[in-house]
Amino acid sequence: MPQRRSLQTGTPWVELTTTAADWKAADPALLATMLGQLHLIRAFEETVLELAAESLVHGPAHSSIGQEGGAVGSIVGLRSTDAVNGSHRGHHQFLAKAITHVSGGRLDLANLVTPEIRTVLRRTLAEILGLAEGYCRGRGGSMHLQWFEAGALGTNAIVGGGAAMAAGNAWAQKHSATAGDSDLTINFFGDGASQIGSVLESMNLAATWKLPVAFFIENNMYGVSTHVSEITADTRLSVRGQGFGIPGWRVDGMDPLAVHLAMEEAAERMRAGDGPAVIEAEVYRFFHQNGPYPGSAFGYRTKDEEQTWRARDPLERVAAEMTKLKLLDAAAVLALRETVQAVMAEVAGELVEADPDNPGTRRIRPELWPDPGFVDVGIRGDASELAGLPAMPAGGATTDIKFVDAVAAVMDRRMDQDPRIVVMGEDVHRLNGGTNGATKGLWKKYGADTPGEGRVLGTPISENAFTGLGGGLALDGRFRPVVEFMYPDFMWVAADQVFNQIGKARHMFGGDNPVPLVLRTKVAMGSGYGSQHLMDPAGIFATAPGWRIVAPSSAADYVGLMNAALALQDPVLVIEHVDLYGTADTIPEGDLDYVIPPGTAAIRRAGSDVTVISYLSMVAHSLEAIEQTGIDGELIDLRWLDRASIDWATIEASVTKTNAVLIVEQGAQGTSYGGWLADEIQRRLFDHLDQPVQRVTGSEASPSISKVLERAAIARTEEVVAGLERVRAGMGGR
Repeated sequence: MPQRRSLQTGTPWVELTTTAADWKAADPALLATMLGQLHLIRAFEETVLELAAESLVHGPAHSSIGQEGGAVGSIVGLRSTDAVNGSHRGHHQFLAKAITHVSGGRLDLANLVTPEIRTVLRRTLAEILGLAEGYCRGRGGSMHLQWFEAGALGTNAIVGGGAAMAAGNAWAQKHSATAGDSDLTINFFGDGASQIGSVLESMNLAATWKLPVAFFIENNMYGVSTHVSEITADTRLSVRGQGFGIPGWRVDGMDPLAVHLAMEEAAERMRAGDGPAVIEAEVYRFFHQNGPYPGSAFGYRTKDEEQTWRARDPLERVAAEMTKLKLLDAAAVLALRETVQAVMAEVAGELVEADPDNPGTRRIRPELWPDPGFVDVGIRGDASELAGLPAMPAGGATTDIKFVDAVAAVMDRRMDQDPRIVVMGEDVHRLNGGTNGATKGLWKKYGADTPGEGRVLGTPISENAFTGLGGGLALDGRFRPVVEFMYPDFMWVAADQVFNQIGKARHMFGGDNPVPLVLRTKVAMGSGYGSQHLMDPAGIFATAPGWRIVAPSSAADYVGLMNAALALQDPVLVIEHVDLYGTADTIPEGDLDYVIPPGTAAIRRAGSDVTVISYLSMVAHSLEAIEQTGIDGELIDLRWLDRASIDWATIEASVTKTNAVLIVEQGAQGTSYGGWLADEIQRRLFDHLDQPVQRVTGSEASPSISKVLERAAIARTEEVVAGLERVRAGMGGR
């Protein structure tokens, strides 16, 4: 018979409830502050629902009524330098943090609505209504509320989307702190997000790196209409931390004091450097997922269930306990309620007015809308931060170097000069420079033996988590992350963080917040790694807002483009190619500091018959093809590929001269970069074209493992020759 013994995780997991003694021991000022915040948030949310019922809220109105106790209890004790990020149902989270910030964490019930708090209420409501004076200038609305000054990092419309970003903020806090007294971050999400991969990946990474982040689960038991028992076998969601060695607290979220005490215990651990915490607060949303109707109106829960939970209203709980302690009476509670309702009526009245065209209805005051011309402002920065940086030297002595060694050399130089740069990715700290040597020597100089420490961070195989962590680090602003994807196809694993979070963050939150992040990856076509490792990501990133893209074809260009990428305040994709890594090349002697700014393409060969446009290793293949065909092609090496950075002046001057274009790339047709570029050229330069824009790409299929089929799927010199011959035919055979 086999022997068995019970195993324990060894990780604390407790349920915390308050007693009468806890309420008696609580600071009366704390209880008053919680009650004041609860009433402010409740009146605010009631106003939102009122406006939504009048169709004045464009988009969803995810009310937090009933759930206020979790946010207030967890946030009321935080510093302004602590941070929170939240979910699509995040008004209460944002307001609790903003009110705590402007009030210094204490409210006077006799003078509750100070001018500062009134401003918070007005600007938050303005944002939900989509108005210019909102915290995000009307772009964020109900689901994207951010105020960095208050430590409100941004609520998030993607379920579970903020967990990794919160971990990144916590990494910055930990590595900017006095030992033993770190600031902390709370990531709020609901029962629906507790099973999402990015949340669980972030828990693992935060635990491994001992980050001061709390994963706060607002368990309201319903994802829209689906009950939590339908989506998970164990509905005690705080169990999630056990598998990662994260201690957990389970509390009644309708009891704000219980939530506060649990958070105080968790905060002590986090501030001391002992790592993350999981807190599950059982709460209840009194209304449906969106709008002013209860869930029972849609048939997925009963009126009896709703009434049972309404009897546990956190506002009534705190008021009742304070009344028992003779800290206030029923008249004072009623006066408080009337005060906040009156203030919210005034605030709403400043943003809406009677509609002169529809008697009996209201409209948004027209002068408060954003200017439509603001629509594209702030998708990315203006690159003014590159002004004054040294340009690439023209001529002069050079040093022989392999391309991949230039990759490592320029990163070493920048890390030596800028202590904010942090490199992270799978195996970047091992194998003497990762899987290709691109980070050679960096870990020995800037790394540390302890996971998550130093500035060269080997990560779990967890692209969602470490990419989002890099995004949170970038938004914090104290560090400049360089994230490596071992292969470009892995972007699909982290697509939410790459495109929904990092790429959209600046614009979505108002257009001002820098997102200084570099994402490195390598195209590996021809190396035999098959369909899920070899793509060219340029076409995908070129059609996604916010990203800049560089694609160097030489070691000297790599140095200047990487320096520019690291200096910019935008996310930049740096694409490399394995075919170039081993090539013998040169860089300017003794100079690793110059930049090649956006809008700076290079003419690799002058010509008059056709403009050939390419990037990466296909620049060399194009040059070979031009020489083989004898066509007098002008070869443009793009360097910068995104729509904001591409050098249209050089392209236009060339096309005006040649009247023909051939776009050359190596990868598959479906995700092609050239499709977008061809469309843009034909729109901009149609009058100068004597024939349609021609293109060279790989086939429709992704490259296969078979050497023969892989070669058939990608473009090289032979395919460029064929493309040039098509152009020649379009000229009438010249």
